[in-house]
Amino acid sequence: MHTAPSVGGYTSDADLIDSMDLQQKIRTLPTQPGCYLYKNADGEVIYVGKAKNLRARVRSYILEASQANAKTGSLMREAVDVEYITVANEHEALALENNLIKQKKPRFNILLRDDKTYPYIKLTMNDRYPKVFVTRRLRKDGSAYYGPYFPGNLAYRLVDLIHRSFLIPSCKVDLSRYHPRACLQYYIKRCLGPCLEGLTTPESYRETIRDVQLFLEGRPSELEQSLTQRMEAAAEAEQFELAARLRDQIVTVHQMQDKQRMATTDNEDADVFGYHYENEMLAVNLFHMRGGKIVDRRDLFWEDLPESLLDAVTEAVSEADELETIPHMDPDPAAPAPEIGEGLPVVQHTAVSEPGAAFSPAAFFSALLKQIYLDQSYVPRLILVPVEFPDRALLTDILTERTGRRVEILAPQRGEKRSLVDLVCQNAKQSYDQRFRVLQPGMKAIQEALQDALTLEELPRRIECFDISHIQGAETVASMVVWEDGAMKKSDYRKFQVKTVTGVDDFASMREVIQRRYKRLQEDKKPFPSLVLIDGGLGQLHAAYSALEEIGVTLQPLASIAKREEIIYVYGQENEPVVLDRRSPVLHLMQKIRDESHRFAVTYHRKRRQMRDRDSELLSIPGVGPRTRQRLIEHFGSVRGIKQAAPDALTAVVNAATAEKIRSYFAAEEAGNTALPVLN
Repeated sequence: MHTAPSVGGYTSDADLIDSMDLQQKIRTLPTQPGCYLYKNADGEVIYVGKAKNLRARVRSYILEASQANAKTGSLMREAVDVEYITVANEHEALALENNLIKQKKPRFNILLRDDKTYPYIKLTMNDRYPKVFVTRRLRKDGSAYYGPYFPGNLAYRLVDLIHRSFLIPSCKVDLSRYHPRACLQYYIKRCLGPCLEGLTTPESYRETIRDVQLFLEGRPSELEQSLTQRMEAAAEAEQFELAARLRDQIVTVHQMQDKQRMATTDNEDADVFGYHYENEMLAVNLFHMRGGKIVDRRDLFWEDLPESLLDAVTEAVSEADELETIPHMDPDPAAPAPEIGEGLPVVQHTAVSEPGAAFSPAAFFSALLKQIYLDQSYVPRLILVPVEFPDRALLTDILTERTGRRVEILAPQRGEKRSLVDLVCQNAKQSYDQRFRVLQPGMKAIQEALQDALTLEELPRRIECFDISHIQGAETVASMVVWEDGAMKKSDYRKFQVKTVTGVDDFASMREVIQRRYKRLQEDKKPFPSLVLIDGGLGQLHAAYSALEEIGVTLQPLASIAKREEIIYVYGQENEPVVLDRRSPVLHLMQKIRDESHRFAVTYHRKRRQMRDRDSELLSIPGVGPRTRQRLIEHFGSVRGIKQAAPDALTAVVNAATAEKIRSYFAAEEAGNTALPVLN
C-alpha cells in the first residue's frame, strides 16, 4: 500500500514544507488500475473506490469538490489523506475493492449490514465418526458441504430426516473418545451409539455415512440399489432388525425423491431484485427463484444513505474517461412492461424522494451486488436488477470466471423479466411500509424470524431466561423468567438461591441453577422450553450446556445474549454469532426477556440483602433462633415493626421470656447502651 500526498481541507506539516501545488501532487499518483482509500484526520478509512486510472480518478474528486458537487462535498471536507493499491487489471481492482469495503467498513460506502446467508448441510468427514448438521458458513476444513437450500428450513428438515432414518447422532457429544454410557437417543433407537465402545464399528458407521452422501448428492437409484442389497443380505443372515431399518431407509429415499429441492445450476435459477426509496430511506427485496419457482425472499433496509450514492455515473465517467460525460443509465420509466398474470398491475421500480434528493439506484446496485455475490459459493445463472449500472459487464465476467459457467446480470426494460422485477419492487414497497411506517409485525412473524435467526428446528413458543445477581459474591441468587406465546408468563417465574458456590463465580452459579431447574423437569416429566436463554456471554453459555450435559440433555436449544454488544450466541454455532439490526423486532423481544430476567434477579437479590441485614440483628438476641426470627418477620413484616410491637403482641408470637429479652434489647439500643446485664 502506498500513501499519496494529502488532499482536502487539512494541511499537514509535510505539506507546509512541500509547496507543490495540487496538480503536481496528483501527478505523483500512478495511472495504473487499483483501489484508493480516503482517510480522515484520525487516520480512519472513510471511503474506498476502484479505478482503471488512479491519477484520473483522484483528480476527478478534487474537480468535483471545487464545483460543489453533492457527492464529494462532505467526503472531501473530511478527507485529509489518500492511500492507493495498484493491481494488474480492473477485475482485480473490483475484487480488492469489495474486500477492503468489508474489512474497513468506510462510512461513505454502502455497506451490506444484513449478513444473512442460506444454510448448507455439513458432513464432518475428517472425524472418526462424522456428524451431519446445518451450517451457514463454508470452511476449508475437509468437510463435505451440500446446498445452499431454499427455503432455509428445508436443510433442517433434511438433517432431521437423516438423524431419524440413518441414525446419525444428533447430539453435541464429543465422539473423538468413548463415554461410559450412551445417551437417550441410542435407547430409543435414534442413534447408532458411536459414543460407547462396542455398539458400532468405524467401518459400519462409514458405510452409513456413504449412504448419507448418496442421499444428499441426489443419487437415489444408486443408494436404493445399495440399500436393497444390504437388506436382502441382512434378511438371509436373519438380522431382521437391521433388515427392517434398511427397508425404512429405502422408503425414505422414495418419499424424498420428489420433495428435495436443492439449489441447482439450470437456466431456471434466478435472483430478482426490487427496491423502494423514500425520505432518504431504502428498502430492497431479493427473491430467490429455483426451478422456476419463488422459494424464498430476503429483506434489506438502509437508513441515512451515504452521499457516495449521489450522481452514480460520476465514477463510471472518470474511469471511462477521463472526465467525459456519458448519459444516465437508468431505464426509461415510461417503458411498457407486460403483466405476469391476469389482474397484476405493472409498476416500475420505485424511487420516491423529496425534491433535491439525488439517490442513484445505479451506484447502489453496483455496490450491493459486489458485496453479495463476490464471496458467495453459489451464484445463480441469472440475476435481474431494476436498473442498469456501470460495472454490470465487468461483474458478469468476474462471476462467470469464478463459477466456471455463464452468469448473466440483466436490467430488463420490457417483457416477462421486467414484469417479474416490478413484482419484486411492489413487495419492496410493502416492506418499506412495514419497516419505516412503524407497522409492527405480528407475533407469529416475530416467532418465525426468531426461529430463522437462531436456526431453531421448531417455532419458539416458550423461552426461559436466566440471570445471576450478587455483590462481590455475597447473597448470590438467580432468576428465571418465562415468555410464552407472545407475553411474559409471571406465574411461571422462579427464584433460586445459589447454595453450592462461594465467592464470585458466575459460571458455577449458572451451572448449579440450570441443573437444578431441568433436573426437576426431568423428574416431573414435564416438557422443556423451546429455547433456554442465558443473560451473559460465551462463558455462561458453556456453563449452562455443561449442566444440561451432566443430566443427559444434549438437544436442548440454548443461546445467550450479551448486554453491551447485544450479540446472540447459539450453542453449537459460537463461531457464527447472530448480530441483529438495532430495529429488529426479534432483537427487541430478546432484549425485553433479558431485561425482565435482570430486573427480577436484582429485585430478589435486594430482598435477600434486606433479609440478611435483618437476620444479623435479630439473631444477636439470645433466645431468638432462625425459626423464631422467621415467625417474627412474617408476623410483623420488618424489624421496625418488631421494635414498635406492644408486649401483648410479642407474646402472641414468642414466649414471655423471649419477648422480654427482645424488648430489653431494643430499649438498650435506643438508649445507646450496648451491653445489658439481662443479656449477658
